[in-house]
Parts: sequence; C-alpha cells; structure tokens
Amino acid sequence: MSSYQIETKCIQSGWHPKRGEPRVLPIYQSTTFKYDTSDQMGRLFDLEDSGYFYTRLQNPTNDAVAEKICELEGGVAAMLTSSGQAANYYAVFNICEAGDHMICSSAVYGGTFNLFSATVKKQGIECTFVDPDASAEEIAAEFRPNTKVLFAETIANPALVVLDIEKFAKVAHEHGVPLIVDNTFPTPINCRPFEWGADIVTHSTTKYMDGHAICVGGCIVDSGNFDWEKYADKYPGLTQPDPTYHGIIYTHKFGKGAYITKATAQIMRDLGSIQSPQNAFLLNVGLETLHLRVARHCENAAKVAEFLHGHDKVAWVNYAGLEDNKYHALAKKYMPGGTCGVISFGLKGGREVSVGFMDKLKLIAIVTHVADARTCVLHPASHTHRQMTDEQLEEAGVAPDLIRLSVGIENADDIIADLAQALETI
Repeated sequence: MSSYQIETKCIQSGWHPKRGEPRVLPIYQSTTFKYDTSDQMGRLFDLEDSGYFYTRLQNPTNDAVAEKICELEGGVAAMLTSSGQAANYYAVFNICEAGDHMICSSAVYGGTFNLFSATVKKQGIECTFVDPDASAEEIAAEFRPNTKVLFAETIANPALVVLDIEKFAKVAHEHGVPLIVDNTFPTPINCRPFEWGADIVTHSTTKYMDGHAICVGGCIVDSGNFDWEKYADKYPGLTQPDPTYHGIIYTHKFGKGAYITKATAQIMRDLGSIQSPQNAFLLNVGLETLHLRVARHCENAAKVAEFLHGHDKVAWVNYAGLEDNKYHALAKKYMPGGTCGVISFGLKGGREVSVGFMDKLKLIAIVTHVADARTCVLHPASHTHRQMTDEQLEEAGVAPDLIRLSVGIENADDIIADLAQALETI
C-alpha cells in the first residue's frame, strides 16, 4: 500500500482479504489458536516461525490494525498496546533498564511526566527533563554516557508546544540514541515524524485515531532507521543473546524488525498490556474516517481560536494556527495541513474564574478526555496534572489558569455560542 495516498491507507491498509474472506476486518475473539503438531507450536515459541498461538502476544485483528497505523506513519513494524501510557512505557522500557538514563521534554502529558519522573525511577531508570524550546547545545549538555532515549511529544498535551523535531533528532543522533516522539495530537494525517528524523513513534489511539471516546488503546511504530548494531554496547537487549529465547539476537535474526519483535516477544510476553481484539476492531472503524475528522477538527478549532483571541474577557490563547503564536512557524514547517483540534486559553481573573467559567458551559462537557468527536473541556491543574507541584506545572508549560478545550466536529457556530454564553456569566 506504500504507493497510495494517506486517505486511501486509512481505508484500505492492514486487512487484505483473499477470495471468500470477509471484506471487513473480522474480530478474532479467541485467546488461543490451534496447530496440528507439537513441533509447529514449538517453532512459534522459539521465534522460528511466524504465526498466532496466544493473543497476549499477537492476534490477527490487532496485527491488521497495527499494520494500518504503521503504513500511515511510514514505519516498518508496529504493535498495539492497551493504552497510550503502556505504549510510552513499553517504547522506553524496551531499550532501557536499571542504571540507565533518559531525557524527556518537560512539555508532555501529566501522566507521561509522572511515568518518567516517578514510576520508571523506581525501576532504576533516571529521567532528566528539558525545555523543548531550549537550544540544541542546552539539550546536549544533559546527555550522559548511560543516556539511552530522547523523548518528546510532537504537540504537547496540554501546553501545545510544537516540537522542533529536526533539532531533537539531530541532538539524539549526535549522541547515539533514538528519538521517540508521541504523535497523538497531530496524528500521521498532519505530521509524519519519521520524515523529520524521529526513530520511533507512539500514539494514544484513544484520542483522534479512535475518535469517538469508545476504546482506550495505544500503538508503537518503529521507523527501522536507527542502527542498533552501530551502538551495540549501548543496547545489549537488542544486540546480544536473549537467554529467554535460546540465545536469539534480535538484530541478527529480525533486522529492521528487531525493535518491535523484542517488544512483542519479550516485553508484551512478560507484562501483557495487550489491546483486546474488540477494541482493535473499533479502533479500525475510527481510523477509516481519520482523514475526514482531523480536517474538520482543525477547521473548527481555527474558528474557535479566532473567536477566543478577539474576546475581551480572554487573557490569552495558545493555538499554533494563530499567526501571532510563537509556534506558528514550526507548525507551518512540520504540519502544513493543520495541527490539531485542541486549544488552550486563560481568562482574565485567573484560576478561579477559569474554573467557574467551565461550570457554565452547556454543550461543551467537562470530561477527562480529549480529541474525540464531541467538544470537551478540562482544567489540567485541577485534573490531569493535579499531582504536579506549581514548579512542575510551570516547567511543563501548564499555567494555573489554563483551560484545555478540545474542539469537536459539531457545527462551529454552536460551539462558539456555548463559549459566548458562558463568558457572559463572568
């Protein structure tokens, strides 16, 4: 499918039915798969043959959807996970272990910040956070001999910082480590990080890819471009024998598929955060309209951002589509077709006024979610980022009065009318 345009891939990639097979991707709702001989099963466990034997490791429905996302991103291999958090964790843990160090942009989702600042720290992996707007030299200064990963979000949630992917990729590669980017907000419809030097992409498929707030899920996609063998001593899990698989060396046996194969055969085997086939089926339904929905989200968000930008009760608006936004030039470079449907803004009067405003909304719902068909709103400092200190909030670019508005695909005039009536109550 590589020769087709991305709109066609949204529909056609992943599932390729043969004569007499279902036209629509079926749900393989089975934990296990039958074989005729013990040797056939044994070869699967030795990674000598490819095939299905237990859904915790692989499932035909899941693999078809992973293949679709892989083709949308332009990668070589992909795997689904049970959530975006699991995807980010697996992506890092696949190449990091106790005693290692990683670097992460400070402007990331609150759950991701906590994952890397607290949870992986308990496992002996230390994380240093850097300002995504810092110079290449400042970021480079944070690297250590044991640094294994540089991680960032293409559009930060909820700070909406647009990542300079080329800058981050250059610094990462100069230090012999891969750049992992979470591409959830722009999706591959608006941004293709591999084309700008990123090595691995993650997604919370729960957001725009699902598009309907139905299923939690995640995905990891490998570009196949990072040369693990060049830095063999740094990544022994990929380049040295795995005693749990009879001494297999993933880079020798699987080439460009080594990273995802290891993540599946080893990390998913042991931790088991698999996406259910039912959820993968529903995710695929969402993916079929991704190219249509993302365009409408961006169209509506542009109109709403302009309205808020011109309102006398609004203190500030952050949306890269606005020409006076500090990230407008970067957005035009990396996402010329649009960014996403998420806007952040604050109201005159500060935090308490912002919180009170949200309670007056009628059409727009207060929910712990973002990036689906329905317009919704959240106060990160009180909700998704409430575990962070004021200092950490500032470091992550989350102002105390910041309202995260996820603009849906309803009629833009109705969304604006609801915002207007709530603003009148202030």
